[in-house]
Amino acid sequence: MRTVRMIVPGLALAAALGLAGCGGGSSGSQTANKAPAAMDTSTVRTSESPIGKILVDGGGRTLYLFTEDGKNTNSMNCDAACLKLWPPLEGKPKAGSGVDAGLIGTTKGDKPQATYAGHPLYYYADDRKAGDLKGQGIDKIWYALDPQGTAVKKAVPSADDNGNGGGYGY
Repeated sequence: MRTVRMIVPGLALAAALGLAGCGGGSSGSQTANKAPAAMDTSTVRTSESPIGKILVDGGGRTLYLFTEDGKNTNSMNCDAACLKLWPPLEGKPKAGSGVDAGLIGTTKGDKPQATYAGHPLYYYADDRKAGDLKGQGIDKIWYALDPQGTAVKKAVPSADDNGNGGGYGY
């Protein structure tokens, strides 16, 4: 019986550390209860947001980079647990308004992931609708990108900062 008591806490700790490694954040995720907005992976374009002009997919969902991936990488550092919260933008989308088609690429492998300026692109599972920025700045490793492919490290204004919250998740 003593072995069981030691294994269960050990497994819980290992699971928690695995999620922390990919920036699970502390937003009180309810991903299992609500389905995120549909992903339109056919296009990468820009959109105005409270943090400036950022990259979004064809449906307006925010795209993020993971700083642990680095730039000009052909591999991603987001493991299976991480990918549940941060699903990749797979395939090679076309360039929409405001983006440089020459900056769109893919990683190598069985399931190529879209890149922009060398950064693999991800969604955040708790972004429920176009314009949501709930993943912005999580653990200081997840950020939206600007049209040049640089991480936007601005904080999303709270409802108190801009008076209305704007539906951006804060």
